[in-house]
Amino acid sequence: MTPKHPEITVTLTGNDGNAFTVLGRCRQTAKAAGLSDDEIAAFMAEATAGDYDHLLQTAMRWFDIR
Repeated sequence: MTPKHPEITVTLTGNDGNAFTVLGRCRQTAKAAGLSDDEIAAFMAEATAGDYDHLLQTAMRWFDIR
């Protein structure tokens, strides 16, 4: 499955894997890549609408996760 933004690579390996770190890393990388505040807010809303597994699945649907 191709992510919504395959050009945006979020590196999660080697970092603390808690939900706040994952969210922060995704938001920071998306902002640096030029995503609009509205699109970042949409990602955050979707990512936080479930449990930790849902967060990771959402991140993988939106970005290239490494």
